[in-house]
Amino acid sequence: MTPAAKSESPFRPKAAVFDLDGLMFNTEDLYQFVGGELLRRRGHVFTAELLDRMMGRPGKIALQIMIDTHALDTTVEQLTIETDEIFPAILDNRLAMMPGLATLLATLEAADMPKAIATSSRRSFVVDVLTRFALEPRFQFILSAEDIVEGKPHPEIYLTAAKRLNVSPQEMVVFEDSQNGCRAAVAAGAIAVAVPGGHSLRHNFDGARFIAESLADPRIYELLQATPVAVEL
Repeated sequence: MTPAAKSESPFRPKAAVFDLDGLMFNTEDLYQFVGGELLRRRGHVFTAELLDRMMGRPGKIALQIMIDTHALDTTVEQLTIETDEIFPAILDNRLAMMPGLATLLATLEAADMPKAIATSSRRSFVVDVLTRFALEPRFQFILSAEDIVEGKPHPEIYLTAAKRLNVSPQEMVVFEDSQNGCRAAVAAGAIAVAVPGGHSLRHNFDGARFIAESLADPRIYELLQATPVAVEL
């Protein structure tokens, strides 16, 4: 009698990497508000098509796209200064964590799975946002716009994250909300989980393992082979 074959355990990722804007926090909505204000001051409208091109890109590249699209008589530096003037009050009044984030972070920690952030935002902005929720110490590291040469959709940031986490990209799950970010994760060879919200619901997420409804989607926990850990909010 031939022995029954042993069933193999499902593959479990060894690390998790999070985008920041629109994925962990509602900052994509806030960026859209600020972008609209920058263009309103110059007699233009922030369209959905322009937002598609800017989402997930490093700030300087995104602002240059805005300038080129409308042939604005300004510089990236000037728009950055104006952005920094507008943002603080908005963060004070409207910044919020995205649904499911607190539980997912606690679950990863209970499973002893290392996690990091890989974002196109500037480090100063990332630290500001994370500090408001005491989240910075809970991540192994942060990769920001200053840490890379090629921004998303280039895979550099996720290849760098895998190297620093000491895992192969194929062993790393990446949570992304934008088309450009998801393309970067897929190109790196990572397990990409798309978590679109608001505007990015219309994006193309080819190559993603699946498109989650939120960070609380049960399929995320099936992928991680983990049971959600209850947290008090």
